[in-house]
Amino acid sequence: MLDIKFVRENPEIVKQNIRNKFQDSKLELVDQVLELDKENRAIKQEVEALRASRNKISKQIGALMAQGKKEEAEAAKQEVNANSKRMTELDAREKEVEEKIREIMLVIPNIIDPSVPIGKDDSENVEVKRYGEPVVPDFEIPYHTDIMERFNGVDMDAAGRVAGNGFYYLMGDIARLHSAVLSYARDFMIGRGFTYCIPPYMSRSTVVTGVMSFAEMDAMMYKIEGEDLYLIGTSEHSMIGKFIDSILPEEKLPYTLTSYSPCFRKEKGAHGIEERGVYRIHQFEKQEMIVVCKPEESMMWFDRLWQNTVDFFRTLDIPVRTLECCSGDLADLKVKSVDVEAWSPRQKKYFEVGSCSNLGDAQARRLKIRVNGKNGKYLAHTLNNTVVAPPRMLIAFLENNLNRDGSVRIPEALRPYMGGMELIQPK
Repeated sequence: MLDIKFVRENPEIVKQNIRNKFQDSKLELVDQVLELDKENRAIKQEVEALRASRNKISKQIGALMAQGKKEEAEAAKQEVNANSKRMTELDAREKEVEEKIREIMLVIPNIIDPSVPIGKDDSENVEVKRYGEPVVPDFEIPYHTDIMERFNGVDMDAAGRVAGNGFYYLMGDIARLHSAVLSYARDFMIGRGFTYCIPPYMSRSTVVTGVMSFAEMDAMMYKIEGEDLYLIGTSEHSMIGKFIDSILPEEKLPYTLTSYSPCFRKEKGAHGIEERGVYRIHQFEKQEMIVVCKPEESMMWFDRLWQNTVDFFRTLDIPVRTLECCSGDLADLKVKSVDVEAWSPRQKKYFEVGSCSNLGDAQARRLKIRVNGKNGKYLAHTLNNTVVAPPRMLIAFLENNLNRDGSVRIPEALRPYMGGMELIQPK
């Protein structure tokens, strides 16, 4: 969310940013919010003037009564009452106007970084760099659930009967592999200086609306009926919410946290929930990283965060690439974002396994996350990034480590978490 003062002083910058994000329908919101802001400031000025007048006249009433000027005192009382009535009316209007301003400001997108490429959608994202050599073996790579089924490792049919499409049972070596990857990701991030956290798996609406746009919220979140609680779609939600309405000592920044959680997503408007696969699903687990830092350090942390994911995947011998997200592919709160994509030998292309985002002070403004600095208080910057999100990541892992005989190689870094196993064998 932008500062209304910034919008007031830079309306054309805000409008051009909207055009750059190909959201021209929101252009009129800038003029609307400026009119409301003008009215709001006029209301405050009038209320202040009425309050000063009321206080002045109230002091005069006593003197007039003491002088026996009852008629003048009565007239003064009536003026005070009229002022009070008008102030009550203005107070009600002020609340109404400020609520409308907030509603609009929550919809106007954040200002993107100048380095972000301009493009309409994810088809115009820009490849930055590749890490590792993509390999297509000289034997056929089966569909990922077919690989899992060879290990008696997945049951989509039973999950469908229990919960419907978009759910799964993982079993045996595949389930163990799933847990091993998460445990390794936890220790990998601890080794990079991050503090490990297990957060609440539900958040109140004040947190949800503080960390994401209404469009994202509607497409993703499951609401608990009858309660002000939502199942989290990623631990970023409750991890950033941890700092809501806080004043953080500057000397304690940055906060670098890595969190495990299950994640729940409606996937409304997505390209369909797969019946066979575990690529797009309603429930999964994830290791996340978040940073709360000084504004001048946020771009440095942004580069560190996505590099952590690249390094993690390379320790598992999975080729990856980074993509710079174009303006039209950025969610409204994001300043800059990079996707990490893993190589799929079966599809002979890369697919997304993580996303790193710098949100500037947008979440901090919504959640009132402030820093007590040497020269006064200011808003923190927040960032988040996926370390790893199995079972989607298992697709890349199984395809890239599959052997001709159907066994799957366990990279050295993961072996301590798999009881020392170097291979898992089909059943």
